Amino acid sequence: MIKKYYIALIILCSFNGCLYTDIKVPLDDDVWETKLGSKVGVSSSHTILWLVSWGDAGVKRAAENGSMTIVHHLDRGVNSYFFGAYTKIDTIAYGD
Repeated sequence: MIKKYYIALIILCSFNGCLYTDIKVPLDDDVWETKLGSKVGVSSSHTILWLVSWGDAGVKRAAENGSMTIVHHLDRGVNSYFFGAYTKIDTIAYGD
């Protein structure tokens, strides 16, 4: 009986973030020298049911959306619902 609970726990832990995910991670590898700047711009792409995708999550679009000419730092944001049935990927640019 206890063995079934351990198996169920292992299975549940293996599906980390399957229902909802909202994470942000840096895209830069020199974060100890990070200067954010005074402006923030975001660009996004979307996917529905793993079949249809649209949007522009590029750095250029993020810089344009933030009205900046110099990008100092980049982050990646991911929002995902129900095993990725809907996923939104953001590029977040910080600069001047």
